[in-house]
Parts: sequence; C-alpha cells; structure tokens
Amino acid sequence: MSSEKKTTTDLDAVVVGAGFAGLYMLHRLRGLGMGALVLERASGVGGTWYWNRYPGARCDSESYYYCYAFSKELEQEWEWTERYPRQPEIKRYLDHVTDRFDLRRDIRFDTAVTAARYDEDSRSWAVTTDAGDTLTCRYLITAVGCLSAANVPDIPGLETFAGRWNHTGRWPHEGVDVTGKRVGIVGTGSTGIQAIPVLAEDAAHLTVFQRTANYSIPARNGPLSAEESAAYKASYDDIRAVQAASTNGHPFVVSDRSALDATPEERDRIYAEAWDRGGLRFRASFRDLLADPDANETASEFLRDRIRDVVDDPETAEKLVPRDHGFATKRPPIDTHYFETYNRDDVSLVDVKATPIEEIVPAGVRTSEGVIELDHLVFATGFDAMTGPLLSFEITGTGGTTLREAWAAGPRGYLGLQVSGFPNLFTITGPGSPSVLTNMPTTIEQHVDWITGCLAHLREHGVDRIEADPEAERAWGEHVQEAAEATLLPRAASSWYLGANVPGKPRVFMPYAGGFARYTRTCTDVAEDGYRGFVLEPARA
Repeated sequence: MSSEKKTTTDLDAVVVGAGFAGLYMLHRLRGLGMGALVLERASGVGGTWYWNRYPGARCDSESYYYCYAFSKELEQEWEWTERYPRQPEIKRYLDHVTDRFDLRRDIRFDTAVTAARYDEDSRSWAVTTDAGDTLTCRYLITAVGCLSAANVPDIPGLETFAGRWNHTGRWPHEGVDVTGKRVGIVGTGSTGIQAIPVLAEDAAHLTVFQRTANYSIPARNGPLSAEESAAYKASYDDIRAVQAASTNGHPFVVSDRSALDATPEERDRIYAEAWDRGGLRFRASFRDLLADPDANETASEFLRDRIRDVVDDPETAEKLVPRDHGFATKRPPIDTHYFETYNRDDVSLVDVKATPIEEIVPAGVRTSEGVIELDHLVFATGFDAMTGPLLSFEITGTGGTTLREAWAAGPRGYLGLQVSGFPNLFTITGPGSPSVLTNMPTTIEQHVDWITGCLAHLREHGVDRIEADPEAERAWGEHVQEAAEATLLPRAASSWYLGANVPGKPRVFMPYAGGFARYTRTCTDVAEDGYRGFVLEPARA
C-alpha cells in the first residue's frame, strides 16, 4: 500500500506563493473571514527574495517605498539601513511582516503545487501538491511572481563542464566561494550588472560573456541616515499619494517638459544632475523619453558618453556601448561600480555577438576564437518572465483546456487578473497588468485590494463563480498592445518584456504600458460598474 499522504481540505481560497503578493493576500483574506492557505515551495517566505541570493542582489527601488503601504504602524516601526536594500534585509523585512501579522500558521512551506484543475460541477479547484495532497477551494489565487522561473540557456555541452555552474536565480543559500577561481558569467542584464562587480572582487579572473550591451545608471547607494528615515516616515501620506498618481508606482513626478524643447546645454545639465543623483529617477528627466525616438536618443547618447568616460580602454568601452536599443526600452538597471569593473586587469569582456559561444567543454567555454578555461560558470540569464511562473505547474480550466494550451500563441487575460476559461482563478500581477513596469509592492497591493473587494462583492451578492468574458479579454489584449505601441518599449527586440530571452516563446508584449494610475482607474471603474467584463453566476440552489 502506498504511504503517500492523500488529504482533502475544503478552503475558501488557496494562494500559491509566499512573497510580497502571497503574504498580503493572506492578510486580506483573513480580514474577510475566509479560510485560506498559502502553498510555498521554498522553506521560508520571501518569494523572489528567498531565491535570489546571488552576489550583489539588491533592489533597484529605494527602500522607503519598496515596502507595504497597508499598515501605518508597519511603516513607522521598520528601519531600513540603506538607500537600496540588499536581499538579506528585504528577506528580514518580509519575515518581520509574516510574524507581526501572524501569517506563518496558514503557510505550508516546502510544498510545491504540481497541478490545479477546475471542476465545473462543484465550482471548485482541486489543487495537487508534490506531497500527494489534494486541496479543494472555491478560489485559486496565484502569487507566483513575475520573475521566478529561471531561464538557463540551452548551450551544447553544459553537462560536460568539469567545474561548477549556478544560475543567479537559484543561488545556493550557503553561498559560493569563488576566491581564487577563474569565473565566467553569461549575461549583462540587471542581475549580471549587480553580480559582476562583486564576483570580480574575489575571483582570480572574471570573464564576462556579454550578449547585449546595456545602459545602467549608478545607484549612488549608501546608508540611510536616521534623519532621512524620519523625514520619509513623516511624509508617507504624501509619498503614497504621489505613487498612486504616477506612471510607474514610484514617488517621483516625471517632468512635463520635452527633451527636444531644451537646449543641448540645458539637456546635458539636467541629465548630469540626474546621473549624479543616481537611480531610476533618471527616467523622469523629460516626459517623452519613452515616447519619442529623437528625445530618447538624447538620453541614450548622454549615457553612451558616460560609459566612454568611465571605461579606460576605448575598445572595451565601445563593446559596452548599447546600439541596438534606446535607453529604458528594456529594463533600465542601476549599478554600483559596474562599468568601473572593466578597468580591472583581472576582468575580461567577450562580446558574444562578435565572438559567439559555440559550446561548453569540460575545461570551460569554447567561443569562435578558442576555449576560455573556467572553474566556475554563472548564468545571469534572467527568467522566463511573467508567463513562466504561471506555467510551471499544470492549470486546467473548463473543457479540460490547460493554461499552456490557452496561451500557446501568447498570454491573454483581462486586466491581468483573470483568464477566460479559468473561472475563480485570480492572477496577481499577471500578463496584461503593469507589473514589471512598476514598483512591484505598489502594484501588488493594488491587485490584492481589488481581488479582496471582488471577493467581498461576490459573497454579498450570493455569487460563487466569476470568469473573464472572452470579448472583454480580447478588447483588453488589444488595448495592452496599443498602449505598448504608443511607447518605444516594443522596439527593443531583445527585451524580456517580449519574451525574447526564451527561445520559442511567442513574441507578445506582456506588461501593460499605459501607466499605473490609468490602470488603477480602469480597475476601479470596472468594479463600480458591477464588474464589467466579468461573467458572474449566482450560487446554485
């Protein structure tokens, strides 16, 4: 007889994931008096910040607003130590939130969801775990994050490598000692830009395999003084108001001036001030940097010149200068001494577009110019973004259709919150929502609050089934693409916003680029109009 555990638990809701989204969702479900359970495959809370422990892992939003806004007491009691918090500090913050609101007792750790199937007769979801348990619930809520499915490139020969290799998104919790090692790192996106300077400090030699040259703004990170912290805490009402009214959920206002209306001297002064301040606020220098190619080129060329200023070797500098996309048309990283790292004698840069990687061999990486011997290989190659986490387990809706089948030509959904054919499934920060184009905790709270309001409405009106209307879904998909086309974002052909980093993935612009404030107004209008675009069915007698 099998010793597998087979238990069935009837719940109002099952939440998948215990990061920022899952923790807050559990808190709000409790407020509704609902029976809820969070399933988390990790051994602790944190989501992205549980797994991403690579050297240099750090947030690129400032700490004072990369946090929850739902509790004024929480805002006042937590003390951030740095302008841009590192992974351990964010993990401590989320542990604090978990314990402060007594969430841990309704989280089942070390439990991966393997499948979820909707049953039309009972109007419930059956959720299966890797422990063999089956849990039934009325509502299934995914809080799996947008960047949690690691993307390891399919390079021939990886299995033959005699050294050690790791992906940054699955970094060993005990750490990796690269002291005195010959290290290679593939990828110069946001993660690579954070990891490269730190790896270079310890490695005997670091070889960077650059697939796409990238812009980056210096973070100008440093300790957060007690005076700064107190000033933020005294201003939280104003800070949150600015975030709510913003395009990206950040507490700063984008200039209403066009880059093309300024003289070259004025533009350079404004860009220089933004460069010296550092951080993502550089994008707010002018209103049209992501709308007008000529305006964007002024910022792009300023940043190219800064790379040339920082990097001593002209040949290396030119390899690092981006030419295939404009500034911020891909995710714009911020860094701590990234370009300066290439001035070290023990750091080499390989442009794999000019010198392609052919295979991995036991001794290292073979390029078109020969073998580069390595002891350790790091893949900073990002994630199967937005759809990957949702397709990491089998979700089956009505008629036996899986989500993977429904999304074969690219993701579809209504408001990034529901998918037609999958009743009572809510996707926090799903494709078609602002998600990765925003400060994530801000968008997460908006989503969770909307879902909470929706569930309260359903209960009040005796409804136990809600599903996105296919026509509303189609219209929203068209609007998402129109919003993207109104910007320069789709022009970056190598962007993971389009899924371009994953071979074979449909090229569809996935996040909503119409702005956080505009999206929030739409969601509010939909709810106030009786959940327009959703099909609501009353509970059966």
